[in-house]
Formats: sequence, C-alpha cells, structure tokens
Amino acid sequence: MITARGLVQTFHTGRGKNAREVRAVDGVDLDVAEGEVVGFLGPNGAGKTTTLRMLTTLLRPTAGTATVAGYDVVAESVQVRRSIGYVSQVGSTFSGAYAGDEVVDHGMLYGMARVEAVRRGQELFEQLQLDGLWKRMPKNMSGGQKRRLDVVMGLIHDPSLVFLDEPTTGLDPQARANLWDHIEGLRSRLGATVFLTTHYLDEADALADRILIIDQGTIVASDTADNLKAQVSGDLVVLEVSADQVTRAAERLGSIADGVETDGRRVSGRVQRAGRAVPGLLRDLESAGVELDSIEVLRPTLDDVFLTLTGRSLRDAESTPTTEEVSA
Repeated sequence: MITARGLVQTFHTGRGKNAREVRAVDGVDLDVAEGEVVGFLGPNGAGKTTTLRMLTTLLRPTAGTATVAGYDVVAESVQVRRSIGYVSQVGSTFSGAYAGDEVVDHGMLYGMARVEAVRRGQELFEQLQLDGLWKRMPKNMSGGQKRRLDVVMGLIHDPSLVFLDEPTTGLDPQARANLWDHIEGLRSRLGATVFLTTHYLDEADALADRILIIDQGTIVASDTADNLKAQVSGDLVVLEVSADQVTRAAERLGSIADGVETDGRRVSGRVQRAGRAVPGLLRDLESAGVELDSIEVLRPTLDDVFLTLTGRSLRDAESTPTTEEVSA
C-alpha cells in the first residue's frame, strides 16, 4: 500500500554566510502492507512530519521515490490524493458551517454525487457516534466530536488508505479512548490501511500492528511493539531505601543488574527476567540489613526502546523543536 525508497527532503535556512542546508529526511525506506495499522514515532525534528507530507503529496521529495495506493507521489499525485484519506493535526472543518454540509461538500470535491455524499456522510456519523450533529456547527462541538468529524471528512470518499496525523492531540483521556475505538474500527469495520503519526507512546502501543521509529531523518526501527520492547536489556527494577543504605542497596542490585544508577534514595538497574530474580534479591537485601521502603518492577516501554536506539528519551526529545518541524 505504501513503498518508499531513498526518500530525501532538504530545506535551506538562513541567508548569506548563515545559509545552510538542512536534511530533514535522509534516505527513508519504508513499506506498509494492505490492511496494516502502522504507528510512526519520532521526536520533533526527526523527520516524521516531513515524511508524512511527502507521502500525502503535500511536499515534493528532493530525491528518492514513493508509491502510495499504487501511484507515484510525484508523477501521479492527483491519483494519490483521490485514493487516500488525510486527517491533519489542525483539523479541516470550517467552524461556522453545518457539519453535514461540510462533509457533503468535501465528498463532492472528490466527485461524489450529492445524494451519495449525504448517504455516506450520515452512515459515518452513525458509526463515529455523531448522531444528531448533522446540523450542528463545529464551533459548538466538544474536542472529541470535532476530531471524529475530522475523521469523517477523511473517510467520506471511502479511501483504502487513511493517514492520521496526531489524531488525539489535545483531547481529554475519555475522548482519546473513544477515538481509539474508532481508529481500531477503521480496519475491522471498513478494511482500511492506517498510517498513524503520534507522540503518545501508549497510543502506538495499543493501536499499531507495527511501529516505525524515525530519528535524524532515517528509520531506526521497524517491528511490532512487543519485538521492539524485547530488544531492551531487561526489566527496570527500582528500589527506594533510606539515604544511608543507598550504597549497600546499589551493590546488591548490581550483582544481578546492568546499568545500576542512584538518584537520591532511589536505586535502579535493568534485570533479565526480573520476575525470577527479585525473590533472591529480596533475600540478599535482607541479609545485608537493607530495609526497603518500596520496590517496583517495570516492563520495558516504547520510550525505553527509543532511549536504547538513539541514546535519548522520546518524551524529552519532544520538547525541542528544530528547523525541520518549523520548515515543514
């Protein structure tokens, strides 16, 4: 459904002596099969937004090739746009028009007859729990309702491939969970292929069959969430002890753990098969006279995966925008 080879995008910033070329996307190769739900992760400036814009024909690649829904994104951009649904992060509805009118007009832009656009739109309103809102303006809708309306706009022409760009940004937890159910239904009920960009690690973990991680313009990982997390070296064991026992606790944990660190009264390290190792650790700590205030065993997360692959936390990296994101 999506194939990209050697995809490159460069931007030029500054003037005169300060002029420089920024390689926002640097030779991206990726494949998405029909019926897959793929999560696309990366911090600000990694090339995520730029890659998405090239795949949706909003930005012409500097180099490389890509086909989307069987069409070349450069030579056959019109056919690509007719074949995909795109839900942007900022939304696409006019706040002062009736929701139903917006949806119908959008469908007619794709060549649908008005009668068919109304039928399809009302069907989608029912499926995405927007019943009774056909004659309501988006400005009078909740955040969750407006995001579901954006999804209707992206699906009105019945695309086989849907791009969702940060679909739950700004939603409260209940609205996010509700929209997750609808995103899962895009494939199960409608048979669509979904390409999802998100900053929410739990969202990618819950929804995606496979996860792509991009960093510094290149794909650094492509696998299922479980397989990626299995690459992280062990479970994180976190001990909390009194200040005068930190050194002894670190020594005992160090006998079974890698990368032991201390932070105030907390001692942590990665332990292979922690479930089996912790009972012995507890006996060892007791024999050493170390009294625990608490102990936690944390399974690897996608953020741990990103830290292992890139040397930085995805959550920390999100807070630092770069030229790529501004230029995109």
